[in-house]
Amino acid sequence: MLTCRTVWKKLTPLARASSAVCRQNVRRTGLNNARTPLCVPVAHMSTGPAGGGGDNLKYALLVGAAFVGGLTYAVVTLKGDQQRHQERLAEISSRRQKSAAKQAATPLQTEPPAAEAAQTEAHLEPKPEVPAAEVAEAAAPSETTEQSPASKPASPKLPSHAPYLLIGGGTASFAAARSIRARDPGAKVLIVTDEPDLPYMRPPLSKELWFSDDPSVTETLRFKQWNGKERSIYFQPPSFYIDPEDLNSAENGGVAVLASRKVVHMDVRGNKVKLDDDTEISYDKCLIATGGVPRNLQVIERAGEEVMKRTTLFRKIEDFKALDNVSRNKQSITIIGGGFLGSELACALGRRSTESGLEVIQMFPEKGNMGKVLPEYLSNWTTEKVKKEGVKVLTEALVKSVSYKDDKLEIKLKDGRLVKTDHIVAAVGLEPNVDLAKSAGLEVDSDFGGYRVNAELQARSNIWVAGDAACFYDIRLGRRRVEHHDHAVVSGRLAGENMTGASKPYWHQSMFWSDLGPDVGYEAIGIVDSSLPTVGVFAKATAKDTPKAATEESGTGIRSESETEDTASSAVASSTPSPAVQHKDEYGKGVIFYLRDKVVVGIILWNVFNRMPIARKIIKDGEEHADLNEVAKLFNIHED
Repeated sequence: MLTCRTVWKKLTPLARASSAVCRQNVRRTGLNNARTPLCVPVAHMSTGPAGGGGDNLKYALLVGAAFVGGLTYAVVTLKGDQQRHQERLAEISSRRQKSAAKQAATPLQTEPPAAEAAQTEAHLEPKPEVPAAEVAEAAAPSETTEQSPASKPASPKLPSHAPYLLIGGGTASFAAARSIRARDPGAKVLIVTDEPDLPYMRPPLSKELWFSDDPSVTETLRFKQWNGKERSIYFQPPSFYIDPEDLNSAENGGVAVLASRKVVHMDVRGNKVKLDDDTEISYDKCLIATGGVPRNLQVIERAGEEVMKRTTLFRKIEDFKALDNVSRNKQSITIIGGGFLGSELACALGRRSTESGLEVIQMFPEKGNMGKVLPEYLSNWTTEKVKKEGVKVLTEALVKSVSYKDDKLEIKLKDGRLVKTDHIVAAVGLEPNVDLAKSAGLEVDSDFGGYRVNAELQARSNIWVAGDAACFYDIRLGRRRVEHHDHAVVSGRLAGENMTGASKPYWHQSMFWSDLGPDVGYEAIGIVDSSLPTVGVFAKATAKDTPKAATEESGTGIRSESETEDTASSAVASSTPSPAVQHKDEYGKGVIFYLRDKVVVGIILWNVFNRMPIARKIIKDGEEHADLNEVAKLFNIHED
């Protein structure tokens, strides 16, 4: 081919010159004879010097050589291209066969190794990345919690629009999702949570999980309720949810969880939010159920990094895991706080201390455990109960400073007492998460905190708030903000109904409960504040008057799940007369009434269970009662 191309380049000038000479001879002949010759003798064009015969021969030879060379070049080029095409097709076919064989040999592999991914990227469709949170739970029948983010930046395309967007992955958000799906079976619901876990219930983290005999409880997160039945802390298994990237294409809708992502900005006018990775998601209806974050003491925050590393703010699954690990590897733990959470953790760790020799200390500024809630006599009784669980209780303890010295934390109290410990648990309350208030232009209540909402839990058009973050107006008790499981369930459920057009007001009086182990527990409703006047009516407890017996009767350890909207109209007062005087140390079971302007505004049922509808009706009626001993008979506390 190169030879033909070279010859052609050399002969081209000659061919052009010969052609020009030929045309000149023909023109000259025509001019001399005054006409164009009809026939040119063949001999004249092929031989003889006269009339340019030699030049014509050269011209013919050159044209012929050029034609043969061009034809040869074209044939060779076409054959080469065809051969290379066949080789390319064979290579692609072989590559696909190898890839298919590899996939058949390894069916459980979720994504190809890096070396093969580079070869197969152009020919294989990438599989959607399964949320890591679901993979972790599906890997173990007991629903483990070794969960990494359910969706990562490298995951398949996330939905750009969600008809129902729920911000927060807690109890209120899950209750709303279930309510939305109940009223709108084809609804597409997207839950965005900054936790790596699927929606779960928080109460067992400070209650039943600590009494489990399973050494792997931090992995399984399964526990035995007081009635002996086993369950998981998760509301639903991973199979209940669909992948976020499949939400828009789901024919029958569903609930998707986008985990380990945080909403950092809300555009209320544009009905869209921005995530911490700059992803934008638009919505039709939105629920804010962001809950709260644990408070800390300023003296701890100012104490430095070494102190903060040895301090737990108890709230999430990861906090339970971390504290469990500390309790097994340290010699001393100090709990600061005497409320529900602090007292529950103190009892749980105290019982463990009898087996492991762990020193458990609880300190708080009140005179007794749960001193802000219980009357003083009952608070003192509870403190003695906590001490019997193996806890060293320091009352009227105000923390002055915390420091780290000689591998120990030193807590100095304002009265001069010094406590040395290995680890601190700060259980001093919850701060409602209102981070989105500024960007969304939502009002935050200056007295109670949280987003101010109307009677239908609505903050703005197409925006609702539920759970710990909602400051709502109670038609009976005024504006309130409640931080309990049952309120999260009820407010979330109502918000979900209103997001689907129900337009229902919030009137439910939510309850809450606390257990100091399987033998002592109480349920409460309304405003229970120890600063209010109280009237307590008690009776001797029996074997069935315990949290364990209560869960055996109801079949569940999360007592708000057995709550109904029943009224107390069918309640029958006990015919057994109540004693006029109660011995000061006999607090086996009873009812404590909290009064404001002689009207009952709060009730605690002490080791009295499954009577909450009666208490709810008493508060709803808002009547004055001349003799609360007669009212206490409605709860049948004097019957064995």
